[in-house]
Amino acid sequence: METRHQTLSRFEIRPLTDQEGTGYLVEFPDYPGCIADGETPEAALKEDRDALKSYIETLKELGRAVPEAGEVYGGQWRQRVPKSLHAALARRADREGVSLNKLATALLAEGLGRKAASD
Repeated sequence: METRHQTLSRFEIRPLTDQEGTGYLVEFPDYPGCIADGETPEAALKEDRDALKSYIETLKELGRAVPEAGEVYGGQWRQRVPKSLHAALARRADREGVSLNKLATALLAEGLGRKAASD
């Protein structure tokens, strides 16, 4: 991962796979789906500013929030729960032979899957 000067967000650059084509791809982790490409790394980097600018303008036009650079989802958060819920989850995790984190992740994913299926 590399960092550009202050006016441009963090980015990642990689060669495209054979299935994707030829050349290089630039992605912005702070802006999911914002990409640029080019036949060479230099060409891809020349396109990245326009891609990011268009991405942010589109979010604004759609009335969506523009994430601040650095608002990457790191996979962690703290959640306070009632002691009784914590105890019940811990007992279930122990019965199933998994960690409390693994159980909570599985339950959340299962709930999101059901919600998505009903939408």
